[in-house]
Amino acid sequence: MKRKIFIGFVLIITSFFITGCKDQKEEDSNEKKQEKELEGTWDGQIQIPDRPLPIVITFSNEDDWTGTISIPVQGVKDYPLSNISIDLPQVFFQMELQGQKITFDGEKNAESIEGTFSQNGQSFLFTLEKTEDRKEETAEDEGQFMSVDTPNGELNGELLLPDGAKGPHPVVLIIPGSGPTDRNGNTPTIPGKNNSLKMLAEGLAENGIASLRYDKRGVGKNQDSLIAEEDLRFEDFVTDARAWIQKLSQDEQFSNVCVIGHSQGSLVGMLAAADTDVDTFISIAGASRSIDEVLYDQLQDGLSDDLVKESEKILEQLKQGEKVEDIPQALQSTFRPSVQAFMSSWMQYNPVEEIQKLPMPVLVINGEHDVQVAKKEAENLHEAHKNSKLLIINEMNHVLKRAPEERAENLDTYSNPDLPLAEGLMDGIISFLKNHQFVK
Repeated sequence: MKRKIFIGFVLIITSFFITGCKDQKEEDSNEKKQEKELEGTWDGQIQIPDRPLPIVITFSNEDDWTGTISIPVQGVKDYPLSNISIDLPQVFFQMELQGQKITFDGEKNAESIEGTFSQNGQSFLFTLEKTEDRKEETAEDEGQFMSVDTPNGELNGELLLPDGAKGPHPVVLIIPGSGPTDRNGNTPTIPGKNNSLKMLAEGLAENGIASLRYDKRGVGKNQDSLIAEEDLRFEDFVTDARAWIQKLSQDEQFSNVCVIGHSQGSLVGMLAAADTDVDTFISIAGASRSIDEVLYDQLQDGLSDDLVKESEKILEQLKQGEKVEDIPQALQSTFRPSVQAFMSSWMQYNPVEEIQKLPMPVLVINGEHDVQVAKKEAENLHEAHKNSKLLIINEMNHVLKRAPEERAENLDTYSNPDLPLAEGLMDGIISFLKNHQFVK
């Protein structure tokens, strides 16, 4: 009897030991799986107020964890990370730059890494999302592409031709807005996609019009053509657009050329079209004032009176082409030294003055619910050009979608690629082009 009890006790202990080993193996296997999921590329941004900073992080783990960081708008590419510490869900890593230790202290959840970015005593939230197999990007890369040479290297653009129609075709050059915007109208500073410029190109194709749209430098197909932030000037954008105009004008598969500039691309397009062979010009959501005036208005919304006054002084100095050394910490993200020369070059242009130089017919478009560019800006541009038409689209916002006037709900549409273009936009564009014999 005692022997039976002893054997039973041993069996229980053995069973417990086996179960414990099994649980430990499952735990180790799960941890390895989670670590494996951490490897690869993560796209995201540092939530700097008023100017989210796009970043790309890569992790790999062979014998030990290694990684890199890219910051496209600042010309940083594949910079090595240091002090990577992975104790899931905790993820910690540093970027050592010119004696500074810039830290990222985050936590991995099912689909993202979220945490705190710290530099020079300042801290901001950062978010990263895993870039899986890039299936969607691969599908987009299967389109038809053209390239053009510029003084700053080769650029690539996507050509969309009308289905079944014989050429030569009228063609539209679509110029994207500010920031690291891609050819489809999307930017890593805003999670999700709106695909507004892609939809614009598709709408043109349905009406027998070809289009060429391109990623800005440092983005998408033109990621390797990045100009470092401290070396970039507004004129570089104009040079790029002018190169595309000349390329399309000389190509026998196209009959005539129109330029559409969206947001910042409106001013870029005006400057590029002024001395090139362009038949019509369309401004969508373009400002009518110089960028220092626009920026000053934006800064008044979220800064103290003292910082607003300081911003005004800085803007005045930058407009005079002066470099400003003493920048308050709270204004570093907006007026950091590396971006000052670009801002100064941008401030030299007044859109109202530039649009007056265009000899071709002009269509000026704005949305009634654009929370970034008020319709008054479009009205000012229209008044400045004698041969222009004004089109205000009811309920359209900055990314060309129908949206409520309330700001938060309006901005939600920036991340929804399923929403169509606002009603009346394509009809207005096609009507304008037909009225000026751009398209039959």
